Amino acid sequence: MTLKYVIVQQPATTAQLFLLYHGVGDNPDSMGEIGNWFAKTFPDALVVSVGSPGVGRQWFGETDLHDQTIQQRVDAAMPQFVASVRHWQKKSGVRPEATALVGFSQGGSMVLEGVKAHPDLAGRAVVFNGRFITLPEKASTRTTIHLIHGDYDEQIPMHHARQAEQRLTACGGDVTLDIVDDLAHAIDNRSMELALNHLRYTVPKRYFDEALSGAKPGDDDVIAMM
Repeated sequence: MTLKYVIVQQPATTAQLFLLYHGVGDNPDSMGEIGNWFAKTFPDALVVSVGSPGVGRQWFGETDLHDQTIQQRVDAAMPQFVASVRHWQKKSGVRPEATALVGFSQGGSMVLEGVKAHPDLAGRAVVFNGRFITLPEKASTRTTIHLIHGDYDEQIPMHHARQAEQRLTACGGDVTLDIVDDLAHAIDNRSMELALNHLRYTVPKRYFDEALSGAKPGDDDVIAMM
């Protein structure tokens, strides 16, 4: 099945790429409203909301978070997810380092699983109330992951975000975690401010690694300067 795309912002000159992935039962038009926050803050960014091809507006079938077959369903959906990222990188001419993947809920899980399976997929990942289906065994600093989670989330409990931060940190990854007080399974203004501030002010760990090794960051890796 083909994916539906909603272009939130298309600048004359594109320096960055933001791709947004919605949760179960949602749609790219609704997630595009979240994209407006990124568009206003980063006027030179191409911002695209990507729609799920699955039945019931989901990226993968999910009946129980403890279902052992969920990872298989995610893996089956992953090629089309990755293809959506590569499609817009090629179309915009934006490198992975200047690409940010933004996901909410199940869309956030696809983002986390995507950068876990493909460390070169994007330079940033912003995940609202999402989770790894299976915690990673290794991590790369090529992607800076920003986890933002409501402490009252009953659909995807907060401990999943804490476990993800702990595992990524233990594996030498690059991760931040913000817990939003009194927030359920949703994105609010506080969540968005946290996301935007991280994109603007958090310097990716890979730049420190490159400085220590004597390597120079790519000229197009502008997302690190947000």
